[in-house]
Amino acid sequence: MPLESCMILLDNSEFMRNGDYIPTRLEAQSDAANMIVNQKTQSNPESTVGVIAMSSSGPSSGAELLVSPTDDLGKILSALHGVPFCGEMVRNGKDAVDIAASVQVATLALKHRRNKNGAQRIVLFVGSPLTCAEARSFIKAGKQLKKNNVFIDVIAMGELGDNEPKLRELVDAANGSSANEEGAERNCHLVTIPAGVLPSDVLITSPIFRGDAAPMGGDMGGAAAGGGGGGGDTFAQYGGVDPNMDPELAMALRVSMEEERARQERVSAAVAESNQEEKSGDGEDDAAAANNAESMEGITAGVENDEDALLQQALAMSMAENQASSTTEETTAAAGESTAMDMGDDDDDAAMQMA
Repeated sequence: MPLESCMILLDNSEFMRNGDYIPTRLEAQSDAANMIVNQKTQSNPESTVGVIAMSSSGPSSGAELLVSPTDDLGKILSALHGVPFCGEMVRNGKDAVDIAASVQVATLALKHRRNKNGAQRIVLFVGSPLTCAEARSFIKAGKQLKKNNVFIDVIAMGELGDNEPKLRELVDAANGSSANEEGAERNCHLVTIPAGVLPSDVLITSPIFRGDAAPMGGDMGGAAAGGGGGGGDTFAQYGGVDPNMDPELAMALRVSMEEERARQERVSAAVAESNQEEKSGDGEDDAAAANNAESMEGITAGVENDEDALLQQALAMSMAENQASSTTEETTAAAGESTAMDMGDDDDDAAMQMA
């Protein structure tokens, strides 16, 4: 979620004692505000939240700044749970809470925030009837918010018949005329909470809690919001577990998912590196195979040359042996003939002597 500075405006008039929300409107409002504060601070550690009570016990009985925009969660929660009932039911023809004046105080608090970066947003809880205020005052306040680049989310609790049309005028003016075009995004939202329903159950699936921009017509009633308008990715980063209900389990699932994502990235990198090495290794193997083939061809040629030489040598030796054998036979025959002639001569001499 992007960096954001948020002011939460709480209705703490006497009308908030009503028990149509369990256990009272004020305590149900406090639980919903607590959930929004946790969501804002956990989504971005640099986000800041401030608290304003729209009724006070002072002479002015107007809006009272309890906490300026801060990232100190302890200070914010202390202010939320310490809001008392104040104001009168009806005071001199005015409503129990002055929405326009309270929004103006919140705008000034956001203007003087410490961290000037990020968006500006007001979350307004309304549980008192707005019978005296005119619709044009809401339109004027909404246009002023639009001019100062301040978004507003309105949560209506009770008195819906009188309050909803006027609060819708405020939200529409803050969205601007361009938001009325088909498919245009609306950064300001109105959520109505029907009696008997916990505001936190409705807000958890609303654009106010998810922090996304709803398309035109995205203002939600309590039944539509509670029926599953949030989708399946509301707590995807926490494994589908609401961090406000079980923060330890949600954080453990988030860490586990991050570790699994990192492991998959390492595996993907290793596979890519292995494929690259295999490609380079295939090129080297091809070159080695070519060199081996050339060597084998050379060796084969050398062996064939050696075989030819050995064959020539064997033929030469065979011819030499044949020549030697022929010479020996001729010598033996000549010697035999010479011996026979010598023996014939001796016999002739012996015969002549005897005669």
